Amino acid sequence: GEFDEWGDPKEKEAYFRMMSYSPYDNVHDVSYPALLVTTGFHDSQVQYWEPAKWVARLRDHQQGDAPIVLHTNMEAGHGGASGRFERLKEIALDFAFLIGEARN
Repeated sequence: GEFDEWGDPKEKEAYFRMMSYSPYDNVHDVSYPALLVTTGFHDSQVQYWEPAKWVARLRDHQQGDAPIVLHTNMEAGHGGASGRFERLKEIALDFAFLIGEARN
């Protein structure tokens, strides 16, 4: 099971180790760089509301002006979109975001 890989959060040492790398629990009042956070609506490993919750927290603590963007692909799963052209659309979105930020 996953306890072998990650540890049992009921054990104090494992709990604090997990908290040390938890993205949600390590958000602070700082100036974050521009972020494009992507998720798939049908992701069985990371439910779509988890990135949404993280993005909301990042935005709440953002001290700078850089955008923090959430993109939810309503047809994708954990590995992203399936199909050659759908995958290329995701890559295009990534590059468009990067190019847009590089111009700023």
